[in-house]
Amino acid sequence: MSAFLHPFSPPRMTDFITIVGGEGAEIWDEDGNRYIDGMASLWYMNVGHGHPKMIEAITAQAKALASYHTFAPFSNPPAERLADTILELSPFDRGRVFLTSSGSEAVDTAMKIARIAQREAGRPHKTTIVSREHGYHGTNFGGTSAQGIPGNREGFGELVGEVVNVEGPDIEPMARLFAERGDRIAAVLSEPLQGAGGVFPPPEGYLEGLRALCDEHDAYLILDEVITGFGRLGSWFGAQYYDVEPDMMTFAKASSSGYIPLGGVIIGPAVTDALMANEGFSLKHGYTYSGHPIAAAAGNQAIAIQRDDGLLDLVPLIERRLGDGLRALHGDGLVSEVRGAGAVWAVQLPDHRDAMKDRDALLEQGVIVRPLGNALVMCPPLVITETQMDRMVDALATVLSR
Repeated sequence: MSAFLHPFSPPRMTDFITIVGGEGAEIWDEDGNRYIDGMASLWYMNVGHGHPKMIEAITAQAKALASYHTFAPFSNPPAERLADTILELSPFDRGRVFLTSSGSEAVDTAMKIARIAQREAGRPHKTTIVSREHGYHGTNFGGTSAQGIPGNREGFGELVGEVVNVEGPDIEPMARLFAERGDRIAAVLSEPLQGAGGVFPPPEGYLEGLRALCDEHDAYLILDEVITGFGRLGSWFGAQYYDVEPDMMTFAKASSSGYIPLGGVIIGPAVTDALMANEGFSLKHGYTYSGHPIAAAAGNQAIAIQRDDGLLDLVPLIERRLGDGLRALHGDGLVSEVRGAGAVWAVQLPDHRDAMKDRDALLEQGVIVRPLGNALVMCPPLVITETQMDRMVDALATVLSR
């Protein structure tokens, strides 16, 4: 048995597919089997595998400055440039960008900053964080506490206090909670489009409703953009796609297309002003690799590729080609529901089917999807071709027809 304890895997599992290479929207294993990467690894490989410009940028930065911390009084050019660029791409006209190594770190950072900013704004009693059913917010203690997926919270003992998860797909349960406890709520944490919980786009008016409740009760709206950020829906962020301005946004995954771990929090004007109100205040939060120069260089290059190659302009094509193909499967009675937007989709399987077994059967067809509950989720690289999308749909039709 390998010494490697794999994430989100049974500890006794021994039969893994060993991936050794990739190019564009395809990867291959040590036995030479090739797969269409229908999940962009884990929602992040926007620019495609093996991109030479990514490799060149990472190599060049490693030669110049491989690593140095950014705790006061230090910084580095790639991190400064990345923060400026991300803020420019965001819906905020001013603000700050805090850099992390992962989406889980980003979520915990946003939760902590929400509480400390409320204190600095003169509202120290506002400490409750509210999240939503089906929400996935990483696996650190804060994000685990905010999970809207019960199985991901089980067995870890007492989690972070004053975190409330609200059930229901409409705004009414959230409005009732604000009516009862609005004076205690520091922030609402929500994905624009819920991803790992099963791909659930927001009901019409839902995000606007969250914004209105937060405004009414001096709470911050945090959009968890770890999946939707950096082009997955065809806009740089889901906030722009759904035309809602939050107070903070978490990001990770496609920010570097996964070439180097990178994440962070984009902090809007209201929170920035609170953090800067007291001249003597110092943010006692950070990570060893916050603003890591190689990670920042990878982020700068990934953004440049998406801009230069017009990858966001390809998302409507993916939405039509893949979305229409999946809806055809629904029309043929092979799936019970199709959900998604932009370049992230899910098909709900009929109750008699087993998503894990269908995932395995699709691997034999050379297509990678992700089983979530009884759904199969797809989130391909933005460089995927029409032929590859058609192969994905054809493989689904073959497996689901059995």
